[in-house]
Amino acid sequence: MPVLTPPDRRETVTLPPRQAVKAARCRVLVVGGGPAGMGAAMGAAQAGADTILVERYGFLGGNATAALVMPWMSFYTQRGSATTVDPTRLMPQDHGPGEPVVGGALATILGRLYAIGGAVPPSPATGFTVPFDPEVLKPALQSVLDDMGVRVLLHAFASGITGDTGRPTGVVFETKSGPLVIEADTIIDATGDGDIAAFAGAPYDVGREEDGLVQPVTLMFRLMGMDHGAFNGYIRANPGQWKGVNGLWDLVSKATGAGDLTLPREDILFFATTHPGEVALNCTRVTGVLGTDVWDLTRAEWESHRQMAQIAAFMKKYVPGFADAHLCQSGVQVGVRETRRIRGAYTMTGDDVLDARKFPDAIARGTYPVDIHSPTGKGTRLDRLPSGEWYEIPLGCLLPQEVEGLLMAGRCISGTHEAHSSYRVTPTCMATGQAAGVAAALAAKAGERPRAVPVAAVQRELLRQGALLRPPMEEAAD
Repeated sequence: MPVLTPPDRRETVTLPPRQAVKAARCRVLVVGGGPAGMGAAMGAAQAGADTILVERYGFLGGNATAALVMPWMSFYTQRGSATTVDPTRLMPQDHGPGEPVVGGALATILGRLYAIGGAVPPSPATGFTVPFDPEVLKPALQSVLDDMGVRVLLHAFASGITGDTGRPTGVVFETKSGPLVIEADTIIDATGDGDIAAFAGAPYDVGREEDGLVQPVTLMFRLMGMDHGAFNGYIRANPGQWKGVNGLWDLVSKATGAGDLTLPREDILFFATTHPGEVALNCTRVTGVLGTDVWDLTRAEWESHRQMAQIAAFMKKYVPGFADAHLCQSGVQVGVRETRRIRGAYTMTGDDVLDARKFPDAIARGTYPVDIHSPTGKGTRLDRLPSGEWYEIPLGCLLPQEVEGLLMAGRCISGTHEAHSSYRVTPTCMATGQAAGVAAALAAKAGERPRAVPVAAVQRELLRQGALLRPPMEEAAD
């Protein structure tokens, strides 16, 4: 593979000291403009805090836009224990409607998308997922932040902190205009990888407890020009092809035998989008990749693009209805499922998820299954919650150990490998982001550490913003 690999021995070069421009100061600084960062910025702004959001790319959306992670997975409780598939819609279909468990920022963004035709509302036909157009999502997210008065800086990559270990006062960003520093009363780490918390000295875990291996990365892509009629006719004539979710097993076997396909995972998984004749494919898989390692990421991009080209060619050659389809878009980067999980005041476990545990300091809810793509090869573990149930995420998962003035949001919050595989999905990340934003705003306005803010105050503000939570428990008397 002609990509640069780690050097055999570690030689260092001393760099000269430098100065950075102090670009701004604010009450709440959100680092990362993905789903968690959007939720955080919206939560903080609606709670009355002067808020700045900084994003590494030239657009918002994070994995939803940069990595084409689509559709957004279901945030509805499931009624029934099985999942069927409607091959004419290319969507999993749950038994019964269930209830939504995430509102607030997510509902605001979806309402904006529905109004402009940028997303399909969840229904039995979509398996209660939300198909969306990532290109429509980008300006829609901008408009939300414009309306809320959030200041934004794009094309800025976080590379360090100012202040002391354990108490960051600002974040250093690398830009085409040179290094910049933005200072804040409270900082929210919505980088996905927990970069800011790690810079600040927070302890963290990576991967499975037994060996440290993380879930694989996936490059998602879109095909246009599909003939639904031809595809649906083939499936109806060959019902054995549709086993589980998007099987096509006989065709995969035929292509593999002919040397046209080396499928890195156990299924051909694809979803309908907002456009007729278009599908989004989630089929590539590269294992042994840590998303905070530049060497691993380079190998992953190289390998996953090779896989994408092979899978797209397989679809055109072997799958009825795809003869005239063409590859129209791939992710700006591979989709990273798992890196650092910052240790917090509380650590969510797989049992918390699957037992649908409730917490008195709950600030978000989730209902997505434990969904672990094998870190070593083919295979995916999928364990669902009890029918009609959801779990709660406590505020302690957002509060890093050994660091003050900082909250986590999104997939880097405190949890085990198993719990992370559920709360890493977009709706839940947006909910934890909104909670982090509210807690950060209340802490900044009161001049307090985030962990000193009464959880009931956070819960009440979240409910005011439309989040779906149980009413707060009254604080115990002194």
